[in-house]
Amino acid sequence: MPFFAYKGRDGRGESVHGVLEGADSGAIAGQLTGLGITPLDIKPSASPRSGSANISFSFGKKKVTHTEVLLFSRQMYTLLKAGVPIMGALKGLEDSTDNPRFAEVVRDVRVSLDTGRELSASLARHPEVFNPFYVAMVNVGEQTGNLEEVFLRLFHHLDFEKFMHDQVKAAIRYPSFVLVTMALAIVIINIWVIPAFAKVYEGFKAELPTMTKVLIAFSDFMVVNWFYLLAALVLAVFGFRAWTKTAAGRMRWDRFKMRVPIAGPIVLKATLARFARSFSLAFRSGVPVTSALSMVANTVDNVFIAGRINGMRAGVERGETVLRTARETGVFTPVVLQMIAVGEESGALDDLTNEIADLYQRDVEYDLKNLSAQIEPVLIIMLGVLVLILALGVFLPIWDLGQAALGKK
Repeated sequence: MPFFAYKGRDGRGESVHGVLEGADSGAIAGQLTGLGITPLDIKPSASPRSGSANISFSFGKKKVTHTEVLLFSRQMYTLLKAGVPIMGALKGLEDSTDNPRFAEVVRDVRVSLDTGRELSASLARHPEVFNPFYVAMVNVGEQTGNLEEVFLRLFHHLDFEKFMHDQVKAAIRYPSFVLVTMALAIVIINIWVIPAFAKVYEGFKAELPTMTKVLIAFSDFMVVNWFYLLAALVLAVFGFRAWTKTAAGRMRWDRFKMRVPIAGPIVLKATLARFARSFSLAFRSGVPVTSALSMVANTVDNVFIAGRINGMRAGVERGETVLRTARETGVFTPVVLQMIAVGEESGALDDLTNEIADLYQRDVEYDLKNLSAQIEPVLIIMLGVLVLILALGVFLPIWDLGQAALGKK
């Protein structure tokens, strides 16, 4: 998603500025509102991590992982619940972390707090570690006086996100491994196996079937041009990564991932589960619906779904119900839409969206358990076609060659 530079004023009237990532300026305005900042100017900007200063700052240093932020949230809850002052809690976490990069971040947050900034504003100085949703939740905790409770909710939220991310990786790991193995097998057969058979066929000087000629020609092509094929593969990988970093490329790729047979629906359900859990947390913490939708759009890690969520936000701002805007996205099932309707009517939308997250989570777990049963028939067919081609092209001519050898005798 694109980045936007903003200028605004916080709750104390002080001027603030920075760079945030969002679908459009309206989404950025919603994020700022959730952070307690009144936006004054929002305009497109380059990524804050694209500058040389940032590159030199992080070069050669270990990155802060999702698990470290998760543990940070849990430890902050425990220390604050025990009555430890926030400065002491941050000092203890700074000294106990094994990651020098994260220790620098915590130290900077502590120094920023010491200068009079709020904790949320101090965390916002490190968007590569604490995303806007995290910062907004901390800001809500500061405003409501439930900071330790918010840290506990963030811990559970991050733990859920990690679980869903691992589930999606598990969904694509098995088919990816099988496809890569088949590709390597094809390369080995074409570079080493078929040329050995070709020498045998050439010695008998027999007429070969068309399939065998095609296989030998393709094998010769790979043997002669393997370097160029390898270079083309490397360029294709780097080109694909560069394409997915563009706004249009990322949108198309994220949309394509959800249309892949078998694995696509699992990715969609996992993404919607993250959305529902994030929205439930934000709404339960007292964030308005429009601001919650803006913040949640940046947590789903899918530009296509984020665009649909921002469309929901725009609809709610026009006075439409959450149910109607959710139905217009075209990504929610009828059961989920019914749960949203009940949540709106009963005033328990946060509880119902949390139930939706549980529903999608159970669906993902069930689909993963049955993933191998769904994929195996497809893989068996692909392997069967590969074996059939090799049998027709490599082994079938042996019968003719045997007859030719007997004829020479």
